[in-house]
Amino acid sequence: MHPGLVAERAPDRPAVILDTGERRTYAELDAGANRATNLFRTLGLQPGDHVAFCVDNELEVLDLFWGAHLAGLLYTVCSTRLTADELAYIVDDCDAQAFVVSARLGDLAQAIVDGTPNVRARYTLGGAVPGHEPIEPALTAQPATPPLDRVAGNDMLYSSGTTGRPKGIEPRGGTKAIDELMLFTGVMAQVLGVGDGDVFLSPAPIYHAAPLRACMGVHQLGGTVVLMRKFDAQRALQLIDEHAITHGQLVPTMFVRLLKLPDDVRASYDVSSLRGVFHAGAPCPVEIKQRMLDWWGPIIHEYYASTEGCGLTWATPQDWLAHPGTVGRAVVGVPHIVGVDGEELPAGEGGSIWFSDGPEFAYHKDPKKTAEAYDERGWAHFGDIGRLDDEGFLYLTDRKSHMIITGGVNVYPQEAENALIEHPAVSDAAVFGIPHEEWGEEVKAVVQPMEMPADDAAAAALEAELIAHCRSRLADLKCPRSIDFRAELPRHETGKLYKRKLVDEYRARV
Repeated sequence: MHPGLVAERAPDRPAVILDTGERRTYAELDAGANRATNLFRTLGLQPGDHVAFCVDNELEVLDLFWGAHLAGLLYTVCSTRLTADELAYIVDDCDAQAFVVSARLGDLAQAIVDGTPNVRARYTLGGAVPGHEPIEPALTAQPATPPLDRVAGNDMLYSSGTTGRPKGIEPRGGTKAIDELMLFTGVMAQVLGVGDGDVFLSPAPIYHAAPLRACMGVHQLGGTVVLMRKFDAQRALQLIDEHAITHGQLVPTMFVRLLKLPDDVRASYDVSSLRGVFHAGAPCPVEIKQRMLDWWGPIIHEYYASTEGCGLTWATPQDWLAHPGTVGRAVVGVPHIVGVDGEELPAGEGGSIWFSDGPEFAYHKDPKKTAEAYDERGWAHFGDIGRLDDEGFLYLTDRKSHMIITGGVNVYPQEAENALIEHPAVSDAAVFGIPHEEWGEEVKAVVQPMEMPADDAAAAALEAELIAHCRSRLADLKCPRSIDFRAELPRHETGKLYKRKLVDEYRARV
């Protein structure tokens, strides 16, 4: 249940295949992980100490993650899209003593030096950066054999910060035996059927919880990870066909891009090898999910969880087809829907989503925020809105912080976003409230079109068409009053939309 055990019986099996065609066998992954573990030990890092990474999806990154894991360290993998202030905050807050960064992020790496005084060793991957040591020769100098006293560490990830400062989620349970299954590994084996020799497509940035844990879970199960450096819809289909991909993890925006490929392009690739795909990260419009199931068959699972890990729901394809739009029933914790007065609401009514009876969590160095996440009953919440049906299936409405109050009526923008994304001219959409003198707030949309309008007249025509499209599906008050067009929206590559950035921008104009 770690790469070394797979390397003993299948040393030449690919452990990682990059979308460039480069590959790393299990023997190479095991040797690289051992060298990384030994390097961390030479730095004086002991089980329970901390290392941080800010790295791209490259061939060697899983060597480093496994090296940290098998050294018993806490490891934080940071988004490569953070600002210097955001990255410095996380690296300093997590108490990292060593930091590894992709060389292309050299300017960012240098910018955080003063803000991360506890870092004693700074390394770059794939090139030179002033003030940092290239990690490749440092690793080569280490033995490829494992130290005798290895224990398993834990990731310590941060919330994505879509509504404020990211919060570090302290891991539970301390160090473990190196062959103990990670929690997510068990889910992948038991629910998705991932096993020895299977091939897993990972198209999202590996710094996020699901790709990181899924890729390491695949290695615990003896499978091959096909790692994309950046998602491209047609290239993903090529990889599925070329490598006979059996499993994968995507997000709804990737489904949208796959479905908007021309029909002849989609039909030219064989996807029949797929046996299990899962998604999360953002709500998936019902029509998009149904079209994916029609195309790929009943193999698409969905889950809902937070980085905190105190609650998780899972929807099998059969669950979803019987309950369209659900994110499943609880497999970790017990969900509750709570009204504004704090009372639990009956089935069918919408309110805040809380979980009880799940694993406890704590925010790193922030007992106040930890306390605020719980109520007097010990239930925890994260700001999402939804409802439960009579059978215990959960449905998401939106985040509470995204709610628009227009003319005294509560509007959840997810409905309008779903309607817009269904339009063939739309690649992505964000809906939010902007100040209005009479109504308090007005519904506003910013759309990423498949092709940017050629001029103002074309933009006006597309705006009118999209507003009419929304009004044919939703009540007028839920529809945008105006639409702006952007070449790209500020969306996290895991699917979450940084709506706060748009809201702040538009409110600053008032």
